[in-house]
Amino acid sequence: MANIQNGSSELEAVKALHKALDAKFAENIVVLDLQGVTPIADYFVIATGGSAPQLAALAETTEETMAKQAMHLIHREGVQSSNWMLLDFGSVVVHLFDRTSRDFYNLERTWGDGKILAF
Repeated sequence: MANIQNGSSELEAVKALHKALDAKFAENIVVLDLQGVTPIADYFVIATGGSAPQLAALAETTEETMAKQAMHLIHREGVQSSNWMLLDFGSVVVHLFDRTSRDFYNLERTWGDGKILAF
């Protein structure tokens, strides 16, 4: 399922992304390890932005960080004004929400069989 080149690992990419999102002040960053749980992706990265401009900055940072990890965007859903964005890198799917949408969708509960990783 990997969409990685140049020997980078998915986990290294996820760690780099977690660090980059944290540097942009994303809130409540959660990484779910979904390996063996679903064929959709190996990892979900979920983060909250406090405003539409911050969501746009988080999406830009996500794309830049993942490209540096040799992971390239396959598909994108939503825009920052929709309060939710999904960036699909194949084996890693990133969900960016505003606070209200994050609470409503509660992906951590929906994908509760996944293991939450701590960095």
